Amino acid sequence: MDPDERVRALLRGLAARYGEITWWDACPDEVVIGAVLTQQTRWENVERALARLREAGIGTVAGVDRAETATVEEAVRCTGFYRLKTARLKGLCRRILDMGGVEGLSRLPTPALREALLAVRGVGEETADSILCYGFGRPSFVVDAYTKRICGCVGVTGSYTDLKAAFERVLPEDAGEYGRAHGRVVEYAKEFCVSGRCDECRMKTVCV
Repeated sequence: MDPDERVRALLRGLAARYGEITWWDACPDEVVIGAVLTQQTRWENVERALARLREAGIGTVAGVDRAETATVEEAVRCTGFYRLKTARLKGLCRRILDMGGVEGLSRLPTPALREALLAVRGVGEETADSILCYGFGRPSFVVDAYTKRICGCVGVTGSYTDLKAAFERVLPEDAGEYGRAHGRVVEYAKEFCVSGRCDECRMKTVCV
């Protein structure tokens, strides 16, 4: 079975298990902020930080940009590496505002928008693709640590670019489809991969 067929089998198995799910349904500003904060932490911590930013009245790109550094640091402390994340977040928000804000970015074609995001210090491919897919509704598949792990279980390996391309070849070119597929991967990983339940993993058999 070639890699693309393995990815198709994986996606069929996950769709059968989780069905239609909604994953990260938020406004672009919150996705931008959350995509940076989720680096090297659990999503529950990101949700706490987002809530604190909203409570402080700075839960937007413009809000983070204008806020004192110490105020942002205190709000996002629970996500870990809070000083580094604050610096990255303020740099990204300033760059977005310099380019006309979220509205200005939304007018860019997807390749140009991805390039602009990747040019910001601290924004890697996973962060950029998360912003593209969930914040701007662009068909750009997100490859995270969960995706890499589960792909390895079904015999699909490679770089970030390789795995991203594999999913984008077999999925319809639609941000909603990409988001649902990624969401199912994350749900499965949270259920099995982080619970030491490898002996119960069903994905290992979908490509046999």
